[in-house]
Amino acid sequence: MPTLKEPQSIFQPPTFATVEEERRHRKQRLAAALRLFGHFGFSEGIAGHITVRDPQHLDCFWVNPLGKHFSLIRVSDLLLVNHQGEVIEGHKPINRAAYAIHSQIHAARPDVVAAAHAHSIYGKSWSSLGRLLDPLTQDACSFYEDHSLFNDYRGVVLQLEEGQRIATALGEKKAIILRNHGLLTVGHSVDEAAWWFVAMERSCQAQLMAEAAGTPILIDSENARLAQRQVGSHQVGWFSFQPLYELIVHQQPELLE
Repeated sequence: MPTLKEPQSIFQPPTFATVEEERRHRKQRLAAALRLFGHFGFSEGIAGHITVRDPQHLDCFWVNPLGKHFSLIRVSDLLLVNHQGEVIEGHKPINRAAYAIHSQIHAARPDVVAAAHAHSIYGKSWSSLGRLLDPLTQDACSFYEDHSLFNDYRGVVLQLEEGQRIATALGEKKAIILRNHGLLTVGHSVDEAAWWFVAMERSCQAQLMAEAAGTPILIDSENARLAQRQVGSHQVGWFSFQPLYELIVHQQPELLE
């Protein structure tokens, strides 16, 4: 039987002629990711944030403002913040926890372009167990041997030292479970970081449901590693987000304003 071959270009993130074009693209993807988090019900009061590194000023990141619902975010609402916590562009307040956590992750991981954190219901439920996810499904294998556990809780993260501890626990992995808190994911693009968050939230939901129903059968280590290579790459993470981006922009085009 012949093997179907897809054009490789559709699996690759775009390139840009100017830094301004790349900045606009990153901000549009950030606003769309936040709208999608609202669509999926990941909002919880004022909690939650997604950041993306500025393509020119690498010690600065764009982030959603404090107190604005994910579902209402537009590109024009986004704040540019430096690693000292100063708002360089924008006139709204920043979430102090966003600064304390994300500044340290971006500083520790030059490869990380974007990071996402929210208090989603299944993620925070699973986090209370203080366990890593098991390879129960093909989708969960995206995180096999590629996520970590911050096995501590000391209140709202407002100090840089706590953000540093989270960055250290994350290491070189794509995601971390913050015990009694929730999930945090990173990526080489907003698209990738946002997709890993969605996929991890659903993997938490699937494991909670499976364990409530009985004793799940785990995928063996060899095949879990194979699946991780197949579905857990940067390219797959980026590409998996594209249908969601197309959907939310079609439904809510004003987010690009």
